Amino acid sequence: YTSFTCMIIPFMLGFGAVWFFPGFFDYTPDRKLVYALFFGIAMAVSALPVITRILMDLNLFKTKIGMIIIAAAIFDDLTGWLLFSFVLSMMGQEGDITNIWFTIGMIIGFGLFMLIIGRWVINHVLPWIQKNLSWPGGVLSISLGFCFLGAAFTEYIGLHAILGAFIVGIALGDSVHLQEREREIIHQFVTNVFAPLFFVSIGLKVNFIANFDWQLVTLVVFLACICKVFGASLGAYMGGLTKREALAVGFGLNARGAMEIILGTLALSAGLIDEKMFVALVVMALLTSMISGPLMKKFLD
Repeated sequence: YTSFTCMIIPFMLGFGAVWFFPGFFDYTPDRKLVYALFFGIAMAVSALPVITRILMDLNLFKTKIGMIIIAAAIFDDLTGWLLFSFVLSMMGQEGDITNIWFTIGMIIGFGLFMLIIGRWVINHVLPWIQKNLSWPGGVLSISLGFCFLGAAFTEYIGLHAILGAFIVGIALGDSVHLQEREREIIHQFVTNVFAPLFFVSIGLKVNFIANFDWQLVTLVVFLACICKVFGASLGAYMGGLTKREALAVGFGLNARGAMEIILGTLALSAGLIDEKMFVALVVMALLTSMISGPLMKKFLD
């Protein structure tokens, strides 16, 4: 229940907010549909890396509640990025339905390929690398190589590179041959090298002070929290959890983190949203990530 409700309810409420109350949002009339779809996706996604870290800090990662949250977050991310690729295709193909569905078919095919055949290849390549190449450079190099190939493919078919890297990362991270120490090295490398560059690029892209609209920020933060917490809590309660446990699940899945910021960055680059909406999404991503852990702890104590 949780995986479904924490995705569909925020998506529908976000879509409906734009569709029925257009006065609160700034978009061109001819892009009402794609804007509403994007905002629904923005309300629905979660940040799996942030959620995982919060669960580990609270010693909930291997508990029943932790597994429910992780499963729902994975479903959210996969579904959200697939829907977002559809939105980008709608914009890039200028309404050409044939090309749109071709692009969607390509990305679904690529995802299935990586999660079935790609995973098999990775599980056979990693042991050979660990045995014959220097550690940890060999594993780090091949991991980055796979991600760059996936990124190049999705960029080639007209979608953003981040989607390909994300799919490859899922296939790679699921490998039983990737040791915990190697996972940590990859995580530290990405966190200390790529992440700072990413956030610097965000800071250079937008003037946050000039584009800070407190009314829009308040609206986005309010909608994001209400939509996600209600949707996730409802599903968890229907699944048999108590009210307090269900609310803890809701606030756990409310963390948006870098996933929301990346989503906003791509939408801004594509010309789908303006700087004010981007700033609102960034603030929402930071605030929801900050309150997620403490509120989870409060409802579980």
